[in-house]
Amino acid sequence: MPSKTSSVRIFTMPKSLNESLAVAELGRPQYAHELGRSSEKVKKTSDEYSKAQKDPLASNQPKHQQGITFAAQDKLPKLPIPELESTTTKYLAALKPLQSPREHAETQQAVEEFLRSEGPELQARLKKYANGKTSYIEQFWYDSYLNFDNPVVLNLNPFFLLEDDPTPARNNQVTRAASLVISALSFVRAVRREELPPDTVKGRPLCMYQYSRLFGTARIPTDNGCHIGQDPESKHIVVLCHGQFYWFDVMDDNSDLIMTEKDMSINLQTIVDDAQQTPIQEAAKGALGVLSTENRKVWSRLREIMTRDEGSNNSDCLGIVDSALFILCLDYTEPTSGADLCGNMLCGTSQIERGVQIGTCTNRWYDKLQIIVCKNGSAGINFEHTGVDGHTVLRFASDVYTDTILRFARTINGQAPSLWASTSPDPSKRDPDSFGNVSTTPHKLEWDVVPELSIALRFAETRLADLINQNEFQTLDFAAYGKNFMTAMGFSPDAFVQMAFQAAYYGLYGRVECTYEPAMTKFYLHGRTEAIRPVTPEAVHFIQTFWGENPPQQKVDALKKACQKHTANTKECAKAQGCDRHLYALYSVWQKALDEDGAEAASSTGMSSNGYSSPVYEGSEKDPNSVVGSPTRNSVLSDTDELRSLTNQPRGNSSPSRQQQLPLMFSDPGWDKLNNTILSTSNCGNPSLRQFGFGPTSGDGFGIGYIIKDEGISICASSKHRQTKRFVDALESYLLEIRRILKATQRTASPKSSRAREASQHRPKPQNRVKSRGRVIRATELGKKSGTATPLEEASTGSDDEGLGGYGFFDAGMLLQALKARGDGLDDESLKTGENGSSRRSIGKKLRLSEY
Repeated sequence: MPSKTSSVRIFTMPKSLNESLAVAELGRPQYAHELGRSSEKVKKTSDEYSKAQKDPLASNQPKHQQGITFAAQDKLPKLPIPELESTTTKYLAALKPLQSPREHAETQQAVEEFLRSEGPELQARLKKYANGKTSYIEQFWYDSYLNFDNPVVLNLNPFFLLEDDPTPARNNQVTRAASLVISALSFVRAVRREELPPDTVKGRPLCMYQYSRLFGTARIPTDNGCHIGQDPESKHIVVLCHGQFYWFDVMDDNSDLIMTEKDMSINLQTIVDDAQQTPIQEAAKGALGVLSTENRKVWSRLREIMTRDEGSNNSDCLGIVDSALFILCLDYTEPTSGADLCGNMLCGTSQIERGVQIGTCTNRWYDKLQIIVCKNGSAGINFEHTGVDGHTVLRFASDVYTDTILRFARTINGQAPSLWASTSPDPSKRDPDSFGNVSTTPHKLEWDVVPELSIALRFAETRLADLINQNEFQTLDFAAYGKNFMTAMGFSPDAFVQMAFQAAYYGLYGRVECTYEPAMTKFYLHGRTEAIRPVTPEAVHFIQTFWGENPPQQKVDALKKACQKHTANTKECAKAQGCDRHLYALYSVWQKALDEDGAEAASSTGMSSNGYSSPVYEGSEKDPNSVVGSPTRNSVLSDTDELRSLTNQPRGNSSPSRQQQLPLMFSDPGWDKLNNTILSTSNCGNPSLRQFGFGPTSGDGFGIGYIIKDEGISICASSKHRQTKRFVDALESYLLEIRRILKATQRTASPKSSRAREASQHRPKPQNRVKSRGRVIRATELGKKSGTATPLEEASTGSDDEGLGGYGFFDAGMLLQALKARGDGLDDESLKTGENGSSRRSIGKKLRLSEY
């Protein structure tokens, strides 16, 4: 039996971004002189074809070059620390519409006291702490995120539901999964070779650091909080089927693909056939993936139990799973409704048969990036959110979906464009010796399930089933209009939809609640998100005007002012000038000083609350355990009782002093109110996605993921059975009603009119009778019924116009309760596996390939 240190791969920190991966010579096209052909003959043959004939799709080819992915990192500015007075002003503005006059007056007093006493001192410490660091808040976000002890499923991990593959032949499980894996590996290759074009917004580059944290990473639980382990040279994937684990290599040491799509299909079919040999009731009893849904401290202790026996397979098996590029989950179910699909991608299904859990919830591993494919080919992504935001995973999902289409196009026309600057050499034409030490045959991981683990599995599954049954999901595929109509009417699409959420909620409950929306701050080095607060005095005025007996024009005017205010706030937050992140950093500096027994420690050591310096891009000392991270729940501290228990108790050897007293602003009820989000919203998506969403972030709240498309809006709402269907119905009714009002107040040319149509409307009437003969058919006449149309009928014939392009740049953020910072994370040495790949090849039972 191989020992732990000789058979499990080492988790190490990735290399600095300047240390680009060496370009593999394999796959370099051969030149004419190398093939024995004369250059004259080649030129003569080539000249016989026109430029268009030689490359008919050249205009569509992307212009890539190696080393471009991280080329702009050095030029990105650091995240700015806002001025204290500006932050507190915005804080008060965000709270004003949520508080009574008396409550707001008390909060104002707390803020004034903060500005007179602790505020300036904490601001100075924060600035000193930030010297030499990549970001003033990066490590604080990382600490709070990884110290979240509750299960990550439904609390932290978001999901994407991909559109179906447009090629019908791929819409079954094995072919769809094989196609997605090949495209995902091409994306991995582009990142590692630094050929992935950087993200930009209006020509401005965005930070690409998160892409280096997307693959080969795992969230590892310890008694002192979680940490991120990463194998930057990972070259295998793990496949989950019926709760059973399989693995095989998919890349060589040069990050080139070593399998064709056909090879991948054979492997996946082999795994499906093998998994079906074990009755699902029996397989469920050993589905260890359920343990990743446990409380993090419980999961940490269970990992210790798994690996404590000398000679156990479990250490090797955990190493294989943790270091995999990603997890592929092959589900045996076929959800049909949008709500069922969303639930399956977020938390799996719960189905009890003869007292045994046979739902897909046992077929997951939530500590890693997962690609999920159902039996009917429906596919989605569930991702561990510590090091990456929704915007990053959206790029991955979009490129993977696009590549599957382009690869199909190239089977029709070899000149069809490619997303990638270069591609792997055809594995079927390579010399077998060129692959190196790889194992492409699937191996089944065989866990040693001791009695303690069997009991833990049972209890973990029942708790997970409880958690799943406590939540519900509803979707709205609103097709009456989308971004084009909103922009034609002069509204920001994101602001328009945010006001819809406010109006629908107010229509049901007669009040406004704390709402959160994340804005991307990747214009800055290692930027993550800032919190937008959609509830403003302008928004409240619009809601009250809309639901009152007021003229339509007055309602429209109020909506415009509310949307303009939201857009202005969004722009400020994208510049990292919101109030939430800055205030949380100030709170973290105070807490850090308390933890380290004195203010001097916080300002001079440059250490974060877990004792590590902030991870940086390059040129600075790195902690081998740290990684970028930010809370993905929508508030910094949403659990009031826990906050008070953490901050009011003396720690360490601190003596009673002013440093132990929580600043009045952070103990004020206003701070609790702003950090208890009822409507947690996020705008993230494009046409490659059918839905996107996440769980509710508070017991009495809603989690709302939405995608604004050209001609529609896709919304996934979740809650703990808080009339989610009724809320979605109210939202749909509002969207139809507001369009009726807009049409009634803006009787202008159809927003859907093209430029040519606009020109024809202003052209003089033709004198030629032939051209003028006949009755012009108006667009509004199509499908018009006789008699007077009802408001609903009128609303359903809406019109849209060309949009301004692009989507909202928001992550899939969700509220995170910042918990007490723990101590040091588990040393990555505990995850080490030998660098000798030959011993790893023997891990698990080797399968016999099946015909496909």
